[in-house]
Amino acid sequence: MDPRRGKATRTASKAGAAAPKAQGVKGPPTEPSEPPATLGAAGPKAQKCGGVGAPGSGRKKRAPGSPERPPVRARNACAKKAPLGAEDVVEGLAVPAGKLAPPASPGPSLPRTGSRRERGARAPLEQRTLLEPTEVSRLALGLGLGPLVPASRLRQKGAAPGAWKPRTVLEKLKLRRQEISEAAEIVNRVVDHLQRRLQSCESEFQGVSRLCTGSYYERVKISAPNEFDIMFKLEVPRIQLEEYCNSGAYYFVKFKRNPKGNPLIQFVEDEILSASKMLFKFRKIIKEEIKNIQGIDVILEKKKRGSPAVTLLIRKPKEISVDIILALESKSSWPASTQEGMPISQWLGTKVKTNLRRQPFYLVPKPAKEGNGFQEETWRLSFSHIEKDLLKSHGHSKTCCETDGIKCCRKDCLKLMKYLLEQLKVKFRHRKELEKFCSYHVKTAFFHVCTRDPQDSQWDTRDLELCFDKCVTYFLECLKTEQLKHYFIPGFNLFSRDQIDKINKEFLSQQIEYERKNGFPVFYEF
Repeated sequence: MDPRRGKATRTASKAGAAAPKAQGVKGPPTEPSEPPATLGAAGPKAQKCGGVGAPGSGRKKRAPGSPERPPVRARNACAKKAPLGAEDVVEGLAVPAGKLAPPASPGPSLPRTGSRRERGARAPLEQRTLLEPTEVSRLALGLGLGPLVPASRLRQKGAAPGAWKPRTVLEKLKLRRQEISEAAEIVNRVVDHLQRRLQSCESEFQGVSRLCTGSYYERVKISAPNEFDIMFKLEVPRIQLEEYCNSGAYYFVKFKRNPKGNPLIQFVEDEILSASKMLFKFRKIIKEEIKNIQGIDVILEKKKRGSPAVTLLIRKPKEISVDIILALESKSSWPASTQEGMPISQWLGTKVKTNLRRQPFYLVPKPAKEGNGFQEETWRLSFSHIEKDLLKSHGHSKTCCETDGIKCCRKDCLKLMKYLLEQLKVKFRHRKELEKFCSYHVKTAFFHVCTRDPQDSQWDTRDLELCFDKCVTYFLECLKTEQLKHYFIPGFNLFSRDQIDKINKEFLSQQIEYERKNGFPVFYEF
């Protein structure tokens, strides 16, 4: 172990008591249309550096008679928490018009996706019935999960069971031009003011500039323009990266040379550029400067544990949340951990992949998880600008979705997937099972489906419901196998147990299956 780790680590919390193991429960199998009433045992404790093997260490004993699950190997990894809002505000803003097989499971297998001809005729949607959810409160309370959601809340409001209409849902998700314009104007005023302060001669961040990324530019923003991500990039020439714990995603940053006059020298500790010190100073400048913004009521929110963002809450004239993120820009070759990542050769072409890899990469001050705390001096790779380009040129054909080109439903599927997770998080906002899931998980799974199905004909707009179903199917497989590879860093598992407990993945999986089998009633709630 690198001796610097001990010195650089600031543990965010003490090790808590180990979660009790859930006892095996005997009883009749759950019906297919029932939402989850029982959850598996809590995942093992987070492992420290070096524990990047299979998540089976500390594995619970099987209940008698239950099927044996094969072990799943996962790296110790963590994903950047991507908010459900957009990274919408940038310079010159123009407002537009609005196959891993799953392990053995006691529940029923997922239905296969495909055309009606391949599967045979289905029963008419009108004949499907919305089954009443079963509540097993006593068992849930025994597992320490709290009271279950009342069955009445799980019913769809105002729609026939199974007869959901994706186009109707998408119409509801469209952003209105007036709303976008008003929100963009407010956020631009705040961000412009902060950028001028950061670029002033007495600032250590005088070289910053804004990076145009996020769901606004990806054209997949949903619901309302009330959450924004702003990235301030700062070029750092001649840096050397030291990988943290073979993670592939987290690194210590060093300068190859420390020339005099480098304003970042004050943040160097034991040759390492301190992420925590830079973030602290960045946050301090923003906290002081928002007091000087005239005509807008804006406050600084409490720092979120493990988050690289400085979060502002604009209270008047409209309530808007803004995450401001500092990013180091490196124009060196991408790290070796990305060599097999971004598998777009069959989808967008080898030439596009080569050109994208020539772009800079970014590092954000995201601490790596270490035991029950965090290694706060690490920086994490970010490819949000590349994700924007992938969604912009999303078709196998260069003219896909252009005026005279073939139209596809890729972005519509991504919007529906984001909305599904967003609605479930609202529905279960008083529970903790879905807290660690974010839209970045959905987007990563979506990119993998695009790689698997690269042809535009596989995303025909007339097959929107089937295409959305195959995205849901893939995401469910990722949850059940506990494997979701980072799209750019394939050795980085976003669903490893040290990042998201198994019991939480099971909870989300069961909720999605219930929604799927009953016509997505959650789309019509809230």
